[in-house]
Amino acid sequence: MTQSLIFDMDGTLFQTDKILELSLEDTFNQLRLQNKWNDATPIDHYREIMGVPLPKVWASLLPNHSEEVREEANTYFLYRLINNIKTGQGALYPHVEEVFRYLKENQYAIYIASNGLTEYLNAIVDYYELDEWVTETFSIQEIKTLDKADLVQHIMKKYEISQGIVVGDRLSDFRAAKENGLKAIGCRFDFAREEELAEADRVIEDLMELQSIGEQMN
Repeated sequence: MTQSLIFDMDGTLFQTDKILELSLEDTFNQLRLQNKWNDATPIDHYREIMGVPLPKVWASLLPNHSEEVREEANTYFLYRLINNIKTGQGALYPHVEEVFRYLKENQYAIYIASNGLTEYLNAIVDYYELDEWVTETFSIQEIKTLDKADLVQHIMKKYEISQGIVVGDRLSDFRAAKENGLKAIGCRFDFAREEELAEADRVIEDLMELQSIGEQMN
């Protein structure tokens, strides 16, 4: 039976940190120009909530602003993120392409499940040509509940997946795995937290470790 791996994107495959601060600073500069923000850019707060869907991000970053302002900020932030991706400001984590090639050659099916928006995910997939290895990329936008567990369940139903592994860096990834009867591998990368990694079945420091772990957990 084909083994399936469902990867998170931000903080797992893509080094979001390289464009996050740039894009967030651009967005809050825009808010300042519009006299809608006067304080420092809340980059540390955003790091704390990385991994949640963007509507929840803006509700947290702009708690005293209207929904209209939050939507405008989200739109501009997305625009700046995509621009930074397309101009090569971001990067994949080391060995993503090498590991994907290995997995594909060994008959593993690869999927991406992300809380990122579709347009943003497409920009990453297109720029780095990930669809050479990835069967399909799924955005949380496809799920009304904005719950990652439901997104993983959606992938499993579509591709008739009965066993597999979710690879991610945050609690939402590990719980999405557990709630769907899958194994969870935690990546101790930029946004990971030790208390959340404790809920993963295994923790890795480098994606290259997947080459041996996949068969062990089969």
